[in-house]
Amino acid sequence: MIMKFIYKGKTKDIFLLENGNYLLKFKDEVTGENGTFDPGANTVGLTMAGAGQAALKLTEYFFKTLEEMGIPTHFIDANLKQDTMTVKPATVFGKGLEVICRYRAVGSFFRRYGEYIKEGKPLNGLIEFTLKDDERGDPLITEDTLEALGILTQEECRTLKELTRKICNIVKDILAGKGIELYDIKLEFGRDRDNQQLILIDEISGGNMRAFKDGQYLKPLELTKLVLNY
Repeated sequence: MIMKFIYKGKTKDIFLLENGNYLLKFKDEVTGENGTFDPGANTVGLTMAGAGQAALKLTEYFFKTLEEMGIPTHFIDANLKQDTMTVKPATVFGKGLEVICRYRAVGSFFRRYGEYIKEGKPLNGLIEFTLKDDERGDPLITEDTLEALGILTQEECRTLKELTRKICNIVKDILAGKGIELYDIKLEFGRDRDNQQLILIDEISGGNMRAFKDGQYLKPLELTKLVLNY
């Protein structure tokens, strides 16, 4: 298989395949600071043996589940022996946009608004947009600003919020069936290059969500094992 190295990411490397699709190589690096894992961080904090495969296994499971439910993603297939996932090409919004769905006030949300809300208070699927911009700390961006900068129209914002809530509620219900509570989750979307349809991209794993069981935070490998029963 002929492929060309495209981009070295924090947790995945990206390669272009000769047929126009892309190969994502999942790595054991995880986000965080000072050796502590944090799914909301925008720097690599540590290496966690098995984290790449755990992220890939959970991503494959959730993407296949969503596809079966009629929700479009960029997923084509996965190779668990090589920790890789083949995906369709997609055009990101601007230089990259993250959509966060929050069910409880934790992480950066609580750090920003701790004067107004108690930590852990329910947020009922509140949606936030952030730009992927490590230099500026992935800043929050409003829907009006997204439109003013030509990144998303107001209609696309509404569609993206509806799709995010639908996806996140599915993930939340699956986790709840395992006795796990989803506190927050970060998703990425793009436009399918063939028909410009909005599709889910990147991953859904313990690396981009906070989930708790019996009041205890589940690290990425623990979450994968509980969800997939191994």
